[in-house]
Amino acid sequence: MDTERHGTRVWVLLRLVPYLRPVRGRMIGSGVAVLGSMVCGLTIPLVILRILDGPVAARDTAALPWLVLAVAALGTTEAILFYVRRKLIVRPSTQVEAQLRMDLYQHLQRLPIAFHDRWQSGQLLSRAVSDLSTLRRYIAFGVVFLVVNTLTLLAGLTVLFVLSPTLGLITLICTAPLVLISTQYESKYSVLSRRSQDQAGDLATTVEESVLGIRVLKAFGRGRHLAERFAAEAKELRKTELHKIRVLAILWAAIIMLPELGIGAMLLFGATGVVEGSMTVGTLVAGITVATYLRWPTDSIGWLLAETNDAATACERYWEVRDAEITVTDPAEPKRLPAAGVGSLRFEGVHFRYPGAERDTLRGIDLDVRPGETIALVGSTGSGKTTLTALVPRLADVTAGRVTIDGVDVRDLTLDDLRTAVATAFEEPVLFSASVRENVALGAEDVTDAQVREALRIAQAEEFVDNLPWGLDTRIGEQGLSLSGGQRQRLALARAVVGGPQVLVLDDPLSALDVHTEAEVEHALRSVLKDVTALVVAHRPSTVQLADRVAMLDGGRIVAVGEHSDLLANNEDYRALLSTMDREEVST
Repeated sequence: MDTERHGTRVWVLLRLVPYLRPVRGRMIGSGVAVLGSMVCGLTIPLVILRILDGPVAARDTAALPWLVLAVAALGTTEAILFYVRRKLIVRPSTQVEAQLRMDLYQHLQRLPIAFHDRWQSGQLLSRAVSDLSTLRRYIAFGVVFLVVNTLTLLAGLTVLFVLSPTLGLITLICTAPLVLISTQYESKYSVLSRRSQDQAGDLATTVEESVLGIRVLKAFGRGRHLAERFAAEAKELRKTELHKIRVLAILWAAIIMLPELGIGAMLLFGATGVVEGSMTVGTLVAGITVATYLRWPTDSIGWLLAETNDAATACERYWEVRDAEITVTDPAEPKRLPAAGVGSLRFEGVHFRYPGAERDTLRGIDLDVRPGETIALVGSTGSGKTTLTALVPRLADVTAGRVTIDGVDVRDLTLDDLRTAVATAFEEPVLFSASVRENVALGAEDVTDAQVREALRIAQAEEFVDNLPWGLDTRIGEQGLSLSGGQRQRLALARAVVGGPQVLVLDDPLSALDVHTEAEVEHALRSVLKDVTALVVAHRPSTVQLADRVAMLDGGRIVAVGEHSDLLANNEDYRALLSTMDREEVST
């Protein structure tokens, strides 16, 4: 076995210790209860010895009832202590699982967009659900029994050596090889455990994609293709799980066989000793009873090692996400926006490079958006429009240069203050499985129904919302797929304006609207854009008409800034770009 890897896995499990501190009292109580039940279990054979070598051998039953009652009392106490152990451990184990899951969720919310671009949602889902369930089971059962069963084995062997060194030696000889066998198969199982958990994450991703994209799959008749992909991934997972079972089967065969051989050897030597007079019947029966009692601690070695490996793998996967660096954070000494702020937005020498990219996506952006002004960003695909808008609410941070609002660097503001001042509507409207009211109010705290309705009016969404079965209380299905594209986009737009932001960032918010609805939303937007500073990514000539000025991007640089009419008259590249946008709009 790789000692360094084993040490690393132990260290990974030890990282759970801070989570266990608040519940250590209950865990210690649970361990004490199990130890107490172990003592009761190991004491019963000693009482049996007294019965056989005392009242039975002497044919005197006077003390027999008391000894039998002692066995019954010990057995009852053992059962009660097991019940107490379960009662004590269930609450703390679920509490630790809940805290781990909460910390993971909060960490995911703070991680930069670049992280989520790299990770499959199914992998994150499997870590937040199945991996943490594995850790809960290990905390509730595995770690307790790993300690207690080890102590039980040591105590049981000690009792056997006290009863008869020969019986103790036989048991030790048959138990020692289990440690070597278990160690050999532990490393194989750990590799398979990690592989199966990663494959389960891939399978979850496939299921999620097929559910979210069900309309596309049905429309293009690709359901069978994805089903074949799912079947292939499920088959690979099954193969890994079967390989895990084969490894465990060999381990379990050894775990079951060796103790049985030990009991057979104990009967042989013990019976010979009884015949020769070197051992009493009570000692033999007590020794075999102790050895039988040690079967569970011995048999559990394979299960506990498998559970430990599963838990260590789950822990590794959990900390892979938790250790991901949060690059967008609140400043140590935050500033506040001026009380009389007007929403002036400036980009000063802005550069941006995605992690792992060879060159900058944005290269020296300088742009001044005056208070109350709307600037449309245009450019070919990949020119950096969406990246530029992401820097304003700090979905990512600039590589060089700075972005300011009313003269304050956005990195000097707390994220709460910044995202209260800046609202965003994305090209792909994301809605949640909640009511219309909850989806719209997501953009601001303490929003009243009147504010929600005003935002819906601005987004030209009030009429269709009122026509929904329960109005504002109508629950929207997952991703809002029960609504049309235009309806989803209008709700996302209402969410952006409901909080009355100073700066509004719109990433082509009109792309899913039909011509009639687009004209209505544009009319409403004109009124709201008069009061805010706005940066609008435009893929349609009609969207450009909303802006006071237009900034044209090419290759990560701003190559032209001016009013639409001036650029149209004097900039050949702008005319060419606009004609392309015209053709795309006609084709759609």
